[in-house]
Amino acid sequence: MANIAAVEAPDSTPVSAAAMRILCKLARFLFGGGAIHESIATRMHIDAAPESVWSGIAFYEEVPGKPPALLASILFPLGTEGEKSEVGARILCRYRQGNLVKEITAVEIPCIIRFDVMEQHLGIESCAIARSGSYRILCRGAGSEVVLTTNYRAFLHPRWVWRLVEKLALHQLHGHILNGMSTMVAVGDRPAMRVTTGRVCRGEEA
Repeated sequence: MANIAAVEAPDSTPVSAAAMRILCKLARFLFGGGAIHESIATRMHIDAAPESVWSGIAFYEEVPGKPPALLASILFPLGTEGEKSEVGARILCRYRQGNLVKEITAVEIPCIIRFDVMEQHLGIESCAIARSGSYRILCRGAGSEVVLTTNYRAFLHPRWVWRLVEKLALHQLHGHILNGMSTMVAVGDRPAMRVTTGRVCRGEEA
């Protein structure tokens, strides 16, 4: 595969997939309900042109450095296998707890990359299942705004309580990714994406 990345182990001890599966099944038994489609987005300004930011796009499993301890204990990344620069490409994302497979569904250089989650085996499926996600890069003066979105199915109720918990977790996940991207762009360490030709990003959102 063209792209293989790994991160340093955190100080916390990752929860095993078996333990996570038991906890999630218990939560589903106590708080379970019908599936609800949710979408969480996080924004960050990066002081770089969209072309530079594009070349630094990274998935969670590719971000160097230690993830936040709580996040890593639940979803401890080991790396990725696959090239994400073309529509139809599949990327295997590996974790201590299992793995998931993403398929690239849209690439508009240097503005948008979207993907669907084709498989998820992380032990959390009783609580939530990832469906898709996207990175959107918007021109903001001399810099860029990156919008990272995760779409998923949630099963725990009442939603007003669990949505807050899920937002906290996903904003932490997104923040770790975006901070890692910002650092990689700043130091010129950009192994993730190739920049060839593409349309110009606009300042407004679609």
